[in-house]
Amino acid sequence: MTEMTNTLATFIAEEILKQPGREISSDEALISSGLIDSFSLMDLALFVEDNFDVRIEDTELNADTFDTLEALAELIQSRQ
Repeated sequence: MTEMTNTLATFIAEEILKQPGREISSDEALISSGLIDSFSLMDLALFVEDNFDVRIEDTELNADTFDTLEALAELIQSRQ
């Protein structure tokens, strides 16, 4: 995993799931598997905006762009 996906995985494990030791692979389904709910998705979007200096549109808060760490990292990189 890249530094970006590691940062995202650590945030999700520690702050959203409250499972600091949890390993999240870069292709693990986050939304479609139910790991992250809609409330947590908002927290993740705010974290991304604050830490990677990008803007996430409300219409992008879905499983197409946020379902895996890989997809989310691609979105972030396309905005930087």
